Amino acid sequence: MIGIIMFVAALLLLVLGYPVAFTFGAVAIYFGLGAAYLEVMPDGGTFADFYEEFLSMFSMMPFRIYSIMTNKILMAVPLFIFMGIILQKSQLAERLLESMGTLFGKVRGGLAISTVLIGALLAASTGVVGASVVAMGVISLPIMLRHNYSKSLSTGTICASGTLGQIIPPSIVLIILADVFQLPVGDLFKAALMPGLVLVGVYIIYILIIAYLKPEVAPAIEYDETITKGENIKKALFAIIPPLTLIVLVLGSIFAGIATPTESASLGALGSMILAGMYKKLNYTMIKEASLETVKTTSMVFAILVGATAFSMVFIYSGADEIVENFMTQLPGEKWGFLILAMLIIMFLGFFIDFIEISYIVVPILLPIAQTIGIDPMWFAILIALNLQTSFLTPPFGFSLFYLKGVSPPQIHTTDIYKGVMPFILLQILVLASIVLFPTFYGFGG
Repeated sequence: MIGIIMFVAALLLLVLGYPVAFTFGAVAIYFGLGAAYLEVMPDGGTFADFYEEFLSMFSMMPFRIYSIMTNKILMAVPLFIFMGIILQKSQLAERLLESMGTLFGKVRGGLAISTVLIGALLAASTGVVGASVVAMGVISLPIMLRHNYSKSLSTGTICASGTLGQIIPPSIVLIILADVFQLPVGDLFKAALMPGLVLVGVYIIYILIIAYLKPEVAPAIEYDETITKGENIKKALFAIIPPLTLIVLVLGSIFAGIATPTESASLGALGSMILAGMYKKLNYTMIKEASLETVKTTSMVFAILVGATAFSMVFIYSGADEIVENFMTQLPGEKWGFLILAMLIIMFLGFFIDFIEISYIVVPILLPIAQTIGIDPMWFAILIALNLQTSFLTPPFGFSLFYLKGVSPPQIHTTDIYKGVMPFILLQILVLASIVLFPTFYGFGG
């Protein structure tokens, strides 16, 4: 049971606020010492035996770290992060929000619909959840409040739209899951496209319905009549076409098999700088700041990966993986029982810890069980990705909630944000359930 206790201890330390990478590494070392001691010393072993047992536990660690360093899939992570930061600093979100607002503002709920569409475009171009939520919170939220949109619908729409970067490719979550599942990144990107678009459609339908039933929560707005519709469309196209072209180049080259995800990521990084130059925002300071932020974020991801590798070694050494596998495979309903419990565990953990930790700690435990039961790995990976997206919205620790609260005006309370995201959490669960129940509709074998 030492592995199970180790998992609970790591979770408690994370909830208390200790750094993720160091928590996993430290817990692995301390519990590794304990596991080696229990294995050797009760049978009359010497300190030399104990020391040798402990070293053997981590004997593969240097090879694991080297494989992480040379992993071509993970090379795409810093490139996509850099691309997203450059686009965020070039004020792409501001341009898109301003132009889309003029097109949909006259529709009841139009500002919320344009926020969802911009969230989808930002997801496909930047993939940085924090940047998307903050940008839309700074620009879109004051506009919606000024036009008498309800606080809950405004905040919920922004938080939910900002998390689309978790499921719509190119997504860092999908790249990480592709590495864990050992699946081609391009294939996982293709598989995630349909669920992502369905989610966008469900959001828009919900906004239209709520605006129809309660016109006061999302009223239509009027713009300056001196500006013609043609001018509005021209302005919107000028804001939309450049990032859309970049999206098509990056994702299109992957889907068509012209370039690998890593090569496409480098294309995206270069393209983002060209776009920033078009918007007259490119300068040395921007590139330097974006590079530093990319290094910080990438270092955090890889530090967590190294800590998670050590953690998994001790977990497997202790035999805890066999306990979990025996429990999960004996659930009533076999495949369905496992799927339901796995989704509930990931959703619960998403309340407290980040998607990276879940991807590198929990998913490797569940993956062998899914393979034993005969679950389609692509299908299972997409279910996990959509579930991890939900974790960004779930109170009390959903990251999107904190991002938005940090840039919200004083009249927005935390309870308004919590109330606003609840319908969108239910919508995400509904889409997740539809993928489970109707996998063939999304192109999976189930």
